[in-house]
Amino acid sequence: MKKTTNWCAAAVLLMLAQAGQAQILIGQTAGFTGAVGAGVKETTEGAKLYLDAVNAKGGVNGEKIELISLDDKFEVKLAAENAQKLIEDNKVVAMFLTRGTPHTEGIIPLLDKYGVPLIGPSTGAMVLHQPVRKHVFNVRAPYQREAEKAVTHLNSMGITRIGIVHADDSFGADGVTGAQKGLTTAKLAPAVLEKYDRSKPDFTAIALKVVQANAQAVLMVASGQAVVDGIKALRAAGSTAQIVTLSNNASGGFVKSLGGDGKGVIVTQVFPYERSIAYPMVKEAQEMAKAKGQSDVSPAMLEGFAAAKVLVEGVRRAGPKPSREKIQAALEGMQKLDIGGLEVSYSPKDHSGLDFADLSIIGTDGKFKR
Repeated sequence: MKKTTNWCAAAVLLMLAQAGQAQILIGQTAGFTGAVGAGVKETTEGAKLYLDAVNAKGGVNGEKIELISLDDKFEVKLAAENAQKLIEDNKVVAMFLTRGTPHTEGIIPLLDKYGVPLIGPSTGAMVLHQPVRKHVFNVRAPYQREAEKAVTHLNSMGITRIGIVHADDSFGADGVTGAQKGLTTAKLAPAVLEKYDRSKPDFTAIALKVVQANAQAVLMVASGQAVVDGIKALRAAGSTAQIVTLSNNASGGFVKSLGGDGKGVIVTQVFPYERSIAYPMVKEAQEMAKAKGQSDVSPAMLEGFAAAKVLVEGVRRAGPKPSREKIQAALEGMQKLDIGGLEVSYSPKDHSGLDFADLSIIGTDGKFKR
């Protein structure tokens, strides 16, 4: 009798555990530690704001979403290993919010092999937009658009000696292509064009070349700590150039890491101003953050929030017990989805999502201003 009672109790506990388990598994690999850790954490925080709110209301079609996040330390090889584990072992129905251009490129063979859609990669690489990658659904605008807009803005201020410092990888090359478009339109050539080794960044020699070229502004196509180190090297070498960097660094953590060097740095943005409640998405994110006891919403959080809205809608349209194939089809049929003042559309021939780009500057209070 005792054994029967124990078995019944165990069965009840198992049933309760299963009832509380999420039924829709979504995978994420990103550098939660390492050079881009601050931004990754904020972007994921923003996504969880929305996912938690959806789950609190019963989930999607009666099923809750569980985000399984693995740290790849911003290492390309580890990103691929994590993705393989999530896809093969965890059986996730979709990948979500990866970080880094070469990292995302590295997992595409797995997406194609298993037919797994990836929603909202946190990279604006054009290589993920054109030609269309069947299983990659972008939410944010490409880096090329940001870099071109940044150069155009600098030129409109009368700045003609613009230098470019970039990571020696596909992300860096992408940013340079956009910057060159802006320079060509302005009939300018880069005052200095230098690349650095992403795995072992050293800006000492580069900073001297920037000073010798008398660059009035420097566009840094780099990530997190590399930008911080680059600015310190430039200032130590005597450069007073205006610093511009891209939206991959649009996080509160990045601003904090800059310390006193942050004031006046221009950071491009691919989502509306995080304090502009004229956009329903921004207002919604602010209200959800406040409900969780968080005082601010950063640009990085907005990126994650927007990506989560697209993910949830794709899962909803896929119906009960969504499969990889159903989510893929649902996303490709998504037209003019209003995520709160911004429209996202996809088709089999276009997986670009949004094309919003703007500029911000870091103020004396450590906040982004527009």
